Order: sequence, then structure tokens, then C-alpha cells
Amino acid sequence: MANILIIGAGGVGSVVVHKCAQVAREGGTFDKITLASRTVARCDAIAKSVKARYGIDIATAQVDADNVPELCALIRSIKPDLVCNVALPYQDLHIMDACLECGVHYVDTANYEPLDTAKFEYSWQWAYADRFREAGLTALLGSGFDPGVTNVFAAWVMKHELDEVHVLDIIDCNAGDHGQPFATNFNPEINIREVTAPGRYWERGEWVETDPLSWSMNFDFPQGIGGKKCFLMYHEELESLVKNLKGIRRARFWMTFSDNYLNHLKVLGNVGMTRIDPVNFQGQDIVPIQFLAKLLPDPASLGPLTKGKTCIGDLMRGVSGGKEKTVYIYNICDHEECYAEVGSQAISYTTGVPAMIGSKMVAEGTWRKPGVWNMEQFDPDPFLKDLGKYGLPWQCVDVTGKV
Repeated sequence: MANILIIGAGGVGSVVVHKCAQVAREGGTFDKITLASRTVARCDAIAKSVKARYGIDIATAQVDADNVPELCALIRSIKPDLVCNVALPYQDLHIMDACLECGVHYVDTANYEPLDTAKFEYSWQWAYADRFREAGLTALLGSGFDPGVTNVFAAWVMKHELDEVHVLDIIDCNAGDHGQPFATNFNPEINIREVTAPGRYWERGEWVETDPLSWSMNFDFPQGIGGKKCFLMYHEELESLVKNLKGIRRARFWMTFSDNYLNHLKVLGNVGMTRIDPVNFQGQDIVPIQFLAKLLPDPASLGPLTKGKTCIGDLMRGVSGGKEKTVYIYNICDHEECYAEVGSQAISYTTGVPAMIGSKMVAEGTWRKPGVWNMEQFDPDPFLKDLGKYGLPWQCVDVTGKV
């Protein structure tokens, strides 16, 4: 049995707590669950929801995730076996430092990025590998959906379907509609920083950069979602996958956006509201994108409004038994079903469920190895067995010659 500390009480944190409580109700893995955030009232509201749904008591606490001594004081008082970090990516290194100082395992869902530049890479966290290894601790990076499940999908295909993969396309479609003029489905600042950054893809041993959202393709999604326009972006899971997938020649990431979203984003960019550097306004330094985030709807408020489905998966072309083969491995998730189950829309759900499962893998020792690791570096089978069990069923289909 494990004692887990979850840091971050946004939409994803809420899903992680609900899912840990589901496991606890079954008598498995988590016997103590603590949720901590800068705003303890949000933790208390989530704990109340979990108690009503599952009859499980959740402890709550206040913590500033930018303050390592404060994090350490909390960790020492709770004595968790691991910390699941679903706070902001800017806080990853502080939480890793605290885990090292206090001797606990670490799991997160997104790579560290500094506040002052839209730079998405694992180098800062990979630099911790020796320290975690010497401490006998496991740090599992990117245990969300993308990154996360998409990495595990790739590992599963390499274990069961392909001898080598030559082309990888990760394709993320949110076909949901929340009815708002403009809103983001997760933290607005993180979302807009990702979307407005230059695109990058891997081509025969080097990174190729593109202008933001300048490349697109059409893809026909399954189960009634249909054809959607997808835009090339850079996403951090590519950085580890090109190192760990045998035979990889090209790796790309694609995401769908509505015309409405893109038009609003263009206007906001044109007037400077997506800037990440501070500007002086009436004697105060403000960061435009942070100010914009305060004006936009809270992603947690979109749960009861959003209808439709998401579809996220890997399209992988390579060879099997000497013959060319292409497979598509994916999950489809329904926004309304997610809200009915845990009170969150599918974007939070598809990140929170894998965060719980990654934590469960580490807590149980199934994925426990000293050092800093990405998801594809572990056996995919136990993770994907739990993925279907806890709400995200998946399938892999042979699409050779069809796409």
C-alpha cells in the first residue's frame, strides 16, 4: 500500500485524486491520499467531491510549489512514498529538488519549461538522472496522455507490432465544443505558449523548424469524428521518442484547432496579448499572456459545457517480418461521460488518468528503477492494461495501404 501526495488542484489534479480514490475503494495501492495546492480551498472542494462519490477521505494541505523548504516541510510531515506533480511546468524542478532532499519518488505530466521563454525540452530534468539514481529514487517524466500514453503506445507497437518504426505521427484531435467564444481546455498560459511556438519535427537525424501552425494536413478520425484539419506543432514527447525508437527516420506531432480558435489567437497575437515578456503598465510590470489567462474562462468551468469527443493516437509506419506495415493505435474519450464520472471534461480526464496509473506503476514497483525516465523506457503492457480498466480503452488497427 502507498501514501501519495498530489500537488496541483486544477482540472487534472481533480481527476488524479478521483482516480486514486477509485483504486483505494477497490482496496488497491493507495491507502493514504493527500492533495496540496497554493489554494487550499480548491483542495477542500475536490476532497468533498471525492468523499461524496466514493466515500474516501482525502487529506488536504496548503503549499507553495515554488518554495523548496515549504515543499520539504510538507513532504516530511506527510511522509509520502511518492509525489505526483500536476502543478505548473515551471515548478517541476522545485518539486524534484524537494523529492531528492526528502527521499521520495517523483511523477509528473509535462516537461519543465522556464517562465521567460517558450522552450520545451527535457534537458533540465534529464540532468537530474545521476542524482535520482544515486539516491535510489525513480523520477517518471510525462505521465499524461501526450506526452505519456502516446509514448507507451509507441513502446507497445515496438514490442508487439513492428520490428522497426520509420515514421511516427502523433495526432491529437479535440472534437469537443464548449460553446464559449474563446477558451482553452487546459491552463491558458501553457496552452497558448505551446500553440504560438515554432513547430519542429524530426527528419533523418536532425530537427527541422517551421513557422507556428504553418503546416497542416487532413486526417479522417474514427468512430464518427470524421475528417479534421491538423496542424504541425512541436511537442516534448518527440524529444525522447526519437532517442528510444528503433529505426526512426521521421517524427511529427499534429493537433486540431477550430477556425474560431485560430482566428481569436491571431487577433490576440497581433495586439500583443500572447507575449511572454513583461511590459510596464502604470508603473507595474505585467506579462500579457498571464493577464490574458486571468480573463479567459477557467478550464475547470468547461466540464459541464463541453460535448463531443477526443481522439489521440500514434500512426506508425515501419517493417514487420521484413514487410512494410502501418498501424494506428488510439483512444477515443467522450467529454460528457468524463464529466458524469468525475466532474471534469475529457482534456483533464485524459491527462489525469495516466498520471494516476504512472503513479500506481511506481508505487507498486512495476515501473521502479533509480534514475530519470520517460514513459517508453518501461514495459508498456501493465500500464495499458490499467489504461483500459480505469476509463481510457484503446485499440490498435492495421492500416497498411489505407493512410
